[in-house]
Amino acid sequence: MAPLATRTFAALGTTAQVTVTTLAAIDQAERALRRELDAIDRSCSRFRPDSELSRLNAAEGRPTRVSTLLLDALEVAIEAALITDGLVDPTVGRALVAIGYDRDFAGVSTNGPRARVHLVVAPGWQAITLDRKRRLAQIPRSARIDLGATAKALAADRAAAAAYAATGSGVLVSLGGDITVAGPAPPGGFAIRVTDDHHDIDGPGPTVAIASGGLATSSTVVRRWRAGDADRHHIVDPRTGSPAEPVWRTVTVAGASCVAANTASTGAIVRGAGAVAWLEDAGCTARLVARDGDVSLTGAWPR
Repeated sequence: MAPLATRTFAALGTTAQVTVTTLAAIDQAERALRRELDAIDRSCSRFRPDSELSRLNAAEGRPTRVSTLLLDALEVAIEAALITDGLVDPTVGRALVAIGYDRDFAGVSTNGPRARVHLVVAPGWQAITLDRKRRLAQIPRSARIDLGATAKALAADRAAAAAYAATGSGVLVSLGGDITVAGPAPPGGFAIRVTDDHHDIDGPGPTVAIASGGLATSSTVVRRWRAGDADRHHIVDPRTGSPAEPVWRTVTVAGASCVAANTASTGAIVRGAGAVAWLEDAGCTARLVARDGDVSLTGAWPR
């Protein structure tokens, strides 16, 4: 097998990786990845006061002119809500702040315990209004948008496509466990180790290969912190405002894109005990690891 070239760096509060099948393409591929991540961060970050999303959240219910990129990201988030019957909902911004996820996670992890936690139910994605012709977005005064469930996956899809267009090389992009590939894959596909934590490549879990589309892992065992008298994690059930019941340690899904895979994996975490049947009904290829380590597989996941 021909050697692959890989670059990694910190971005969007996680680790960004780009791998190419043509060694000479790595510099150009990295530049394409960095450009896409910068654009997503400026448009969609909840933690940057100068981002477009922060401006929309601060608009007090007024229509706000936004970029095509933020419109795309909002439409992707709304589609994720539709697909998951509202279990992946972008209007969970206030709910996340209420449980302590009120800054970039590097800061959240050192917050320490809070005396009291007031849960906030998400107002619902149906309240978002988009006008693509005039490039306007509007949300209720009470709502705050968080695109953490979909924007990183969208960035992976966009970055891989941009790197492939710029280089013609086969490309894999990974953003903290959100993975997508574009262009010609190496023989046998790109090998990916599936673990609870994408940083722990030696942890228990299988190695799989993908030659197209995306692979996403959602987890309740990483991005955890203490708030009030309980441990919290970052995947919120919009119906309650509380972190989703940790029925599953991790859910990994393969899809036609990273957005599709991540929508299903996050929806499965929130759905809890009914996740296996839901993924099977949707025809998803997935691996679910329960709290006790028991593994369930759906679709074409290798047995």
